[in-house]
Amino acid sequence: MYGIFVYLHRIMEEKVLETASLAGHVLLENGAEIARVEETMERIARHYGVEAQNFVLSNGIFTTGNAGHAKVEFIPFKGAQLERVAAVNQVSRDIEADLYTVDQARERLLQIRSSRPKPAWEQVLGSAVGSGGFCVIFGGGLLDAAAAFCVGLLLWIFVVGVSSRWSSKAIGNIVGSALATILCIVFHRIGFGVSLGNMIVGSLIPLIPGVAFTNGIRDIADEDYIAGATRLLDAMMVFFCIAAGVVLTFMAAYLLEGSIIEVSGTEPDALCSRLWIQVAAAFAGTLGFAVIFGVPRRNYLQTAIVAAIGWAAYLALVRYTVLGPAISTFVATVIVASLARTFASWFKTPSTVYLIPGVFPMIPGGGIFWTTLFLVQSRLGLALHSGMLALEVTAAIVLGIVLVSSLPKKLFYRKN
Repeated sequence: MYGIFVYLHRIMEEKVLETASLAGHVLLENGAEIARVEETMERIARHYGVEAQNFVLSNGIFTTGNAGHAKVEFIPFKGAQLERVAAVNQVSRDIEADLYTVDQARERLLQIRSSRPKPAWEQVLGSAVGSGGFCVIFGGGLLDAAAAFCVGLLLWIFVVGVSSRWSSKAIGNIVGSALATILCIVFHRIGFGVSLGNMIVGSLIPLIPGVAFTNGIRDIADEDYIAGATRLLDAMMVFFCIAAGVVLTFMAAYLLEGSIIEVSGTEPDALCSRLWIQVAAAFAGTLGFAVIFGVPRRNYLQTAIVAAIGWAAYLALVRYTVLGPAISTFVATVIVASLARTFASWFKTPSTVYLIPGVFPMIPGGGIFWTTLFLVQSRLGLALHSGMLALEVTAAIVLGIVLVSSLPKKLFYRKN
């Protein structure tokens, strides 16, 4: 009789740990931070009366139980689908409310894992809107934004139809950035666009690894240094691949035409540098990238509001106070992270859904791009200036997220 009890207990433990591991698998491959993965797995196992030991890395999960169950999984990152992260978060809440048995929870998690991403047309439109909006943020004019809108649309058609299916991540980013650069050069030469630099940077924004960059910062803030460093290194490699595609395009143009295409840093357009236009551009651009990041549709508006408020705070501090870009970024990041935690409590959604798109306008993607491009062009003075500014802004984002993450949950919790 005792042997039967032990056998049934072992079977139950295996089911629970498999379910918890499946939840962690879905979270990790869709852009969740390490702390959330570990917390969700522990919460599920604990609710069903199982003590589990979980060790989560950026691309792997190690799970063990008291009855001898052990499992190791390699989990490659497939791309940000924050809608699935939110769905798994809701399942964990429902489990704690006794709405699911173990088998029902596993079935629901399998449904989430196999759910379809956003339609291709919606992603393409999101890329176009995001490129146009962020072109304005980086200093482009209305004509530059229109050109970036078209290039962003064509670029994401390539990503969805070709790159994601037939090429590796490195090759896809190099070819994609080269394609966007070629289109920008063609548009600029026919008069569709004024500032080539603004057009290129705005068009390349859909390729920027915002999820890896932000989650790397969050993992470091949560003292998961290995996972954080790995994700930041992965983000840096993507930045280098993007810059390589641009440089290869410039080299090809030099071989064909015998002249070098000169692209300096971005110069802000007088009209579009107005505060209200910048805030509107941040709202629209973030709304577009919310689609690419897989944010749940019901949270599109809140996500764009968080980003717009953060960008408005940053611009107001930079323009109307003595604070520099780094300190202004720190204050704006604190505001965005606080809003993300507040909205997460109000709308029962992971704060990641609001934080990643919310800090996206402040991520120094343009600065890192220009640093890499200037290094390749041997323009060391400009590369050093851009690189130091990007490093300062990155450190400010890290400190802002660390500060807000360390605050007690009750400051952001709203009682029902």
